[in-house]
Amino acid sequence: MTSLRKLGPSDLQVFPLALGGNVFGWTADEDQSFAVLDAYTAAGGNFVDTADSYSAWVEGNRGGESETVLGKWLKSRGNRADVVVATKVSQHPEFRGLSAATIKAAADASLRRLGTDHIDLYYTHFDQPDVPVEEIIGALDTLVKAGKVRHIAASNISAERLRASLEFSDREGLARYVALQPHYNLVSRDTYEGELQDLAERAGLAAVPYFALASGFLTGKYRPGATVDSARAGSAAKHLETERGQRVLAALDEIAAAHEAPVATVALAWLAARPTVAAPIASARTVEQLPALTGVGELTLSETEVARLTEASA
Repeated sequence: MTSLRKLGPSDLQVFPLALGGNVFGWTADEDQSFAVLDAYTAAGGNFVDTADSYSAWVEGNRGGESETVLGKWLKSRGNRADVVVATKVSQHPEFRGLSAATIKAAADASLRRLGTDHIDLYYTHFDQPDVPVEEIIGALDTLVKAGKVRHIAASNISAERLRASLEFSDREGLARYVALQPHYNLVSRDTYEGELQDLAERAGLAAVPYFALASGFLTGKYRPGATVDSARAGSAAKHLETERGQRVLAALDEIAAAHEAPVATVALAWLAARPTVAAPIASARTVEQLPALTGVGELTLSETEVARLTEASA
């Protein structure tokens, strides 16, 4: 059985792969989503990541579709206590931004859709720099004190704003961020490494990286001359044109062959071995895509293999 990882300073114990809920109600319909969630939990998974805005970008959707699907699944399986539910605020079309009133209203709407009385991990999805951190942390703290949120976290935030938020929480004795959701993977390292990662490490925050597989590029299915049917094929294929992308693929192929493991599993294992990282996020539209993701819990790379990938991706 894959051992769970402690999420920063919180009391949450999470599987080393967070299942991305962005596809629920978008490229995966309700039945497919239920099947993926069932297979993920059967493999030992317990950490599902969604957002109130998923998937407002789809024509005919209003936002909240993913939370609604997840809520129906939790109710039908009766397993709410076994799942760490993470969702986010600031991008829902009806609840944009991070004013105190918006955070409160958006949280209540998320709770209704999820069919639960509490959110385990509540992220500010995109920081809103014109709202003082005091107002944001104050509103989040109110939710924690009310029992609606267990722990708070931040995504898409600058080191400067993160530092100011942590300092305010510490000074006032209010709820404090326990995790950070950065854009981070083998072909996008400067989006996290450096000041933000250093701050997370000093503050004891756990990183839960999104785009962990670079929109599918790090699954290895994008090759010169190959056509891939995916909503994100364009953004993934562009990495093929870079020297770094080609170097990373070559290193991944080599290590995957040595372990007889999928390329995606190796890419996730590198990320899971990085300082501060608790669990990368990856999503699956089908049950067939899942073993390559959950396999990260079983695969430990050697120091030499980690170094090989780190060098290839530099």
